[in-house]
Amino acid sequence: MNLKSKKFIPYYITGAIIVLFSVIIVFILSFSGCRTEVIPEITTSEPDTLFMNGSVPYYEDVAASSFSSDKFVFDENGRISYTDSDVNYYTGIDVSSHQGEIDWEKVAQDGIDFAIVRIGFRGYGSSGLILEDDMSEENIKNAYDAGLKVGVYFYSQAITPEEAKEEADFVLDIIKNYHIEYPVVFDWENDPATGGMRTDNLSGDILTQCAVSFCEEIKNAGYTPAVYFNLTDAYARYNLSVINKYPFWYAQHEGSAPLFYYNYLIWQYSDSGSVNGISGNVDLNISFSDFSNN
Repeated sequence: MNLKSKKFIPYYITGAIIVLFSVIIVFILSFSGCRTEVIPEITTSEPDTLFMNGSVPYYEDVAASSFSSDKFVFDENGRISYTDSDVNYYTGIDVSSHQGEIDWEKVAQDGIDFAIVRIGFRGYGSSGLILEDDMSEENIKNAYDAGLKVGVYFYSQAITPEEAKEEADFVLDIIKNYHIEYPVVFDWENDPATGGMRTDNLSGDILTQCAVSFCEEIKNAGYTPAVYFNLTDAYARYNLSVINKYPFWYAQHEGSAPLFYYNYLIWQYSDSGSVNGISGNVDLNISFSDFSNN
């Protein structure tokens, strides 16, 4: 390269900077007229706590979890405590007719504070018949008499908001004669591996509408509604911004701490718990509210 060509090097650099700056300005202006949903990276020390290639759906109006992973501790009986003296927590179970006859006095003596009882369920088939759980009222009454706080849930297969309201009305008719302090829960589930379920391919928008329909009916009757979900349904189906006004009951049976990024009041952490007074396995939960204001 001769001396004459050398003196043009600064101009080449300046030109490149101008072109790069112009590209950046055009890119910014092209997005100034609309706002896309931001999917931020969620930093964590454990890669397996991430969802969908390292990101979660981001909602500005949904609070992030305030719980610290290292403060969840399992004891020798497989039950979880939360080791922060400033945070109250309560140990509970959720039950249905699958548990059979329960000795609720023994349950209460085994450190259980609350029970969430299945009221009923909707069938998987196209007719979607609603049926009451055979043990629902017996479990509610006996759990309450043993000194436990009681909530209830309905296993939903609703595919329209109208069906979800029907489910809520079914629940309300049964619990009207009982003292229900813990939430009345919309528990919608779908198992893609099963196939042939009436809820197959239900859109997240419709599911969110179903949850709102159920919860508003429950709320208007004077109870605390809540929504139950696992990680996949939370991130890939529900619009959390819409159902954020109801408490979240999060289900995750693996791991030493919840992987869910957002806040929740109840965590179902095991489906294989052991509790005195119950034959076989039972779901275990930790709650960060006793819902005493209900």
